[in-house]
Amino acid sequence: MATNLAIDDKLLEEAKTIGGHKTKKAVVTEALKEYIQIRKQRKIVSLFGTIDYDPGYDYKSQRKVQ
Repeated sequence: MATNLAIDDKLLEEAKTIGGHKTKKAVVTEALKEYIQIRKQRKIVSLFGTIDYDPGYDYKSQRKVQ
């Protein structure tokens, strides 16, 4: 899908340099992947303290070699 975006050239060039990318497309693709990853991590972090665990569950039993 072809898309035209007005992106600050200085920011794009700096991101290319820092990321070691050869193309603008590679920079934007990597930035979008990182953005998505960070947003997903924030959702996971928001779950801390909200999940009830079974107090009788023996998590160490799965560590035993069979």
